[in-house]
Amino acid sequence: MKAIAGAGLAMFVSLFLAVDAAVSQPANMGCSSDNPANAPQTLRCEGGVTIVAEDGARFTLQDRDGNGRVDSVELSSKALLLEVPKKPGGNRFQVMTPQAIAAVRGTKWAVDGTEGKTSVFVVNGKVSVARRTRTERVVLGPGEGVDVEATGALIVKRWPPARVAALMARLAQ
Repeated sequence: MKAIAGAGLAMFVSLFLAVDAAVSQPANMGCSSDNPANAPQTLRCEGGVTIVAEDGARFTLQDRDGNGRVDSVELSSKALLLEVPKKPGGNRFQVMTPQAIAAVRGTKWAVDGTEGKTSVFVVNGKVSVARRTRTERVVLGPGEGVDVEATGALIVKRWPPARVAALMARLAQ
């Protein structure tokens, strides 16, 4: 697996689900963990997927296509930073919350959960964000973010540096 590289950083912020942390799941999904004390959990998975989980994040890894590799995450609280390499064809890697589904092909991004809201931010690359009902969808580019709540329009905004820095600090980035 490649270490987190500088190419493509997309932050996908704020996702949830009532699921326990994925600490026990990596072996089942082709992932390994390297966790120094008091640091975010880092999972390096087959296919080059890297997931950094904020301390206390609650999420579940999934294998939607049954090939033994993680290709989806359901997140219920706190933040994840994901790096997903571009691959020819195939399904997009997804992060799902009660409010939203964010999908990518080849980028690095983060996910953070708070009750009632999903926020998504892209540093590099592109991330498609839709409501779970798929009634509305936006595509975010570098420096753009969106807050997804139960109601209201999905409005793409350029995130201020302080908001980006605060999230990245929680992920030890």
